[in-house]
Amino acid sequence: MYAVVATGGKQYRVQKGDVLRVEKLAGEVGSEIAFDKVLLFSDGEEFKVGQPELDGVLVKGHIMEQGKSKKIIVFKYKRRKGYRRKQGHRQQYTMIKIDNIQV
Repeated sequence: MYAVVATGGKQYRVQKGDVLRVEKLAGEVGSEIAFDKVLLFSDGEEFKVGQPELDGVLVKGHIMEQGKSKKIIVFKYKRRKGYRRKQGHRQQYTMIKIDNIQV
């Protein structure tokens, strides 16, 4: 049994027990989270595709970690002009463990 959920502008294929690393979501570590924007669902025999979303399908999980990714360096440069800009960025993420898929 699996589903495709949308969060943070991206789509993820999930099933029970999966660990996802998604864009930062509000919530404390250990709190429950539910994805109601389910685009596709399959239980092995039956296959449902939403137009654009499915009603009555809910993916539940809990937050395992709130953190920041590794730092990336943003460096802008124009040759022969003396223009240099250096900036760092660390993207925030939320790690989620999928508990179950309710139909």
